[in-house]
Amino acid sequence: MAGSNEINMNESKKVVPLNTWILISNFKLAYNMLRRPDGTFNRDLAEFLDRKVQANTIPVDGVYSFDVVDRTTSLLNRVYRPAPEDESKWGTIELEKPLSTTEIVPVIIFFHGGSFAHSSANSAIYDTFCRRLVNICKAVVVSVNYRRAPEHRFPSAYDDGWAALKWVHSRPWLRSGKDGKAHVYLAGDSSGGNIVHHVAVRAAESDVEVLGNILLHPLFGGQKRMESETRLDGKYFVRLDDRDWYWRAFLPEGEDRDHPACNPFGPRGRTLENLKFPKSLVVVAGLDLVQDWQLAYFHGLRNSGQEVKLLYLEKATIGFYFLPNNEHFYCLMEEMNNFVNSNC
Repeated sequence: MAGSNEINMNESKKVVPLNTWILISNFKLAYNMLRRPDGTFNRDLAEFLDRKVQANTIPVDGVYSFDVVDRTTSLLNRVYRPAPEDESKWGTIELEKPLSTTEIVPVIIFFHGGSFAHSSANSAIYDTFCRRLVNICKAVVVSVNYRRAPEHRFPSAYDDGWAALKWVHSRPWLRSGKDGKAHVYLAGDSSGGNIVHHVAVRAAESDVEVLGNILLHPLFGGQKRMESETRLDGKYFVRLDDRDWYWRAFLPEGEDRDHPACNPFGPRGRTLENLKFPKSLVVVAGLDLVQDWQLAYFHGLRNSGQEVKLLYLEKATIGFYFLPNNEHFYCLMEEMNNFVNSNC
């Protein structure tokens, strides 16, 4: 078994830049320490190991941030905005005026990954990623600190995502353009991509506007074992047993992976035909073991008559977008920028 693990480690080193390999390998090591065989999770140790950063009203790399708590739900959102050109305004948070009365400024509601159990809106790795989105997409980013499993199972994360969407639409200072509304996009990676889908469905059913969805190697699955799951099991940072553990931790007790939360187009799922669903960008990493489920999701949208674009990155692994040290990162950023600014 040790020999097999060593082969897998070498394979991942061949396609991942060394600093990214070290970063994701450290995450994997920490994650393995936190999961318990009985389905419980060492939250205290998780919080200790997760490097967090404070919000900063003084801009860093052209972006400032601040935390806002929704008094109705107690949900914390971290807001990232481009720094004012006038340095005398640095350190001041403007919550009265719209983002612009002439130009459209996209607002990206971001749901972090972590298999529903790890990370938070103030995790350093996601704080950096959100800052990059602001700079590259010329957008405002609202990162949602949703409740995590196993302490908070389905549908807690979806409920928090829905609350965040309504909150964004209710803030006058997140509106822009001549139409004076919030131009909202949903984005997330891994479990965050999963949350994007389910919040978007609820929004479409409730006639709450979302202009587009971006799903970065979204976490979907099912009872059936797909070819990619067996072929890539354990090779590029992730084991199938790990994925199964997280689904047991998130889904209602006693449910299997064909629950619609996990398998939205599966035997217990639903069609999105005749639903005014937002356009979608589905990003698939070719070395992610659940890529077949991500591709099934893409086809599910297309077969429902929905507008969807597939970005398939053949040699990308999970987390390739955390560091700007590979061509996949720049390809993704260009696609995201074009996606959220196509209506401007």
